[in-house]
Amino acid sequence: MMNIENTEPTIVAFCCHYCAYAAADLAGSSRLQYPPNVRIIRTPCTGRLEVDFFMKAFENGADGVLVAGCEEGSCHFKEGNLLAKRRVNYTRKLLSEAGLEAERLRMVNIGAADAQKFAEHVREMVETVRKLGPARLKKATNQG
Repeated sequence: MMNIENTEPTIVAFCCHYCAYAAADLAGSSRLQYPPNVRIIRTPCTGRLEVDFFMKAFENGADGVLVAGCEEGSCHFKEGNLLAKRRVNYTRKLLSEAGLEAERLRMVNIGAADAQKFAEHVREMVETVRKLGPARLKKATNQG
């Protein structure tokens, strides 16, 4: 439950269907404790995620974005997670140029059975973003 001042960060987690989402589901059914301020979005493969997706998450109020894909070498779409890793790294540079900390965007690799690892990554991400404070990347407006 969010407190009145809304000081808890909002984290958007893009999880690949085959591994990371399965790990998140297993974490839930195993009743593993992790912060409730993560919003999980299931995607067929992290390789389908575009830079715009990450930026839109920040524009719409996310304080941090976690991209969780299959373990390297185990992607169900061959190299989707490697493509995602390149896009995440590129977006981290864009965030820095926009005045936000690159640490607000992170990619992790998780196997389907790694419920504990998923919960740990969420806890680490929330703690990182909590220390950084709120992030507000507002939509650019043309003031011409």
